[in-house]
Amino acid sequence: MKNRRKHVVLLWMLVCSGLAEAIEPISTSIAVVGIGATLGAIYKYFQERCNSKWIHFNSTGLELDLDKKLFGQHIASRIITKAVNGFMNNDNPKKPLVLSLHGWTGTGKNFVSKMIAENFYKEGMHSSFVHVFTSELHFPHASQIETYKSQLQQWIKGNVTNCAQSMFIFDEMDKMHPGLIDSIKPYLDYYDKLDGVSYRKAIFIFLSNAGGESIIQTALDFWKAGRDREDIGLSDLETALSLSVFNNKKSGLWHTSLIDKNLVDFFVPFLPLEYKHVVQCAMAEMEARDLKPDMSIAVQVARDLLYFPKTERVFSVTGCKTIISKLDYYV
Repeated sequence: MKNRRKHVVLLWMLVCSGLAEAIEPISTSIAVVGIGATLGAIYKYFQERCNSKWIHFNSTGLELDLDKKLFGQHIASRIITKAVNGFMNNDNPKKPLVLSLHGWTGTGKNFVSKMIAENFYKEGMHSSFVHVFTSELHFPHASQIETYKSQLQQWIKGNVTNCAQSMFIFDEMDKMHPGLIDSIKPYLDYYDKLDGVSYRKAIFIFLSNAGGESIIQTALDFWKAGRDREDIGLSDLETALSLSVFNNKKSGLWHTSLIDKNLVDFFVPFLPLEYKHVVQCAMAEMEARDLKPDMSIAVQVARDLLYFPKTERVFSVTGCKTIISKLDYYV
């Protein structure tokens, strides 16, 4: 985006320099109109649009990002790769792609959402076609839930009308008022069109800590039994996870028709992160900052974090969430 802004400034300077030499007092008004038309053309050229120039799925890029930047999440990585690739390669999907990402804080849910956006939209998370909703910010008052429902429906309909390949990310689903998310059920269902609008190429991603306890318990059971973490499969988690989320009264997905009607395509579990994963996160963050990765610093950062259960100290309480601020102290 910065490079394009530089190009705009350069083009504007060239336009102005050319006009400055040609302008005479009598032709000023004509020149102003000409400048306006030129600026309009420039704006139109650089404005993000809903076409293949701005929206193009990079399958290889997503797979590489998941492989090189996401640590300790073999199940989530596999599901995301297959689900997103399958959806993107289908020219005529029957419904929108609906992913529900679950797990403890700092395990990579937001990170994966960002990866998907960056490998689909040229502008990544800054794209005008990516819409992020945070429960406590956008839907703070339970007393206004009916108003929120109407606003949410209008917002989604308007944006999908503008661009069929829109992405909607709902963060903090565990803090959303129960019943609110049901208002968008029609848009996630198997409809060709609703009021003349097709939602089948849109993507909906729900992020939630709900179900995290059942995921942690499964991971802990495997660890106590001396079984390899990579042996944990989706079948060990999916049923318990969906039931846990559906029956959690504090979750925005509590008794939701989205689950009851099987409109969530994939429940994606994110496992709690171990010490070795935190070290990997610290090393990756240093590399992202164009610093030479220093294992001694990464180890120190990992040691500073809290782990649970208290006696075994197996999993990081905050996952990799505080790595950035911790590194600020050490580098």
